[in-house]
Amino acid sequence: MTQRLRTAVFISGRGSNMQSLILAARAPDFPAEIALVLSNRPDAAGLRFAADHGIATAAVDHKIYAGREAFEASVQALLDVHRIELICLAGFMRLLTAGFVARWQNRMINIHPALLPAYRGLHTHERALQDGVKIHGCTVHFVVPAMDEGPIIAQAAVPVLDEDTPDSLGKRVLEQEHKIYPLALQLVAQGRLTIDGNRVKSGSGASVAPLIVS
Repeated sequence: MTQRLRTAVFISGRGSNMQSLILAARAPDFPAEIALVLSNRPDAAGLRFAADHGIATAAVDHKIYAGREAFEASVQALLDVHRIELICLAGFMRLLTAGFVARWQNRMINIHPALLPAYRGLHTHERALQDGVKIHGCTVHFVVPAMDEGPIIAQAAVPVLDEDTPDSLGKRVLEQEHKIYPLALQLVAQGRLTIDGNRVKSGSGASVAPLIVS
């Protein structure tokens, strides 16, 4: 069997997307191994889930560092110790410096609760409802220095219902996040993707098809 890519998942809270990645990676033929779960918050609930599943965990409290560069130096040291090859951001609520992002170019992915390039940033479900859109969803993308930008790997869409609230819409979007994040990690770890400008293509040269949910 081909050696699986050693992957770190960064979280700041309960890490529900981290949980979906861990469960998917338990399959023996999954091309990535979740080798480390790292949080900037020592009290993050997701650390317990990871530890209970036999995965190494680390807490690097950003509040004790003088700046982002010092914080990231400690993070990088841990990544080196654990021989990490790929990073998944899963609700990691810290902006990373351009230098750190460049070091992990095309080896760090993120999931965002909106159909990028729409609704970058926070409060995506509230903003979608305020704008009256009929389709909302989530996106997995490669990380670049600009927030919530970068080549898109996969997307999933859900209809916006008349009776939706931010909570009900967010719950349906989260269900799709749990499906497409493992899929995106699988594609990246298999080396099946190429980046052409801001487009992600499969090995056949075709754009990666999004997962659309009706």
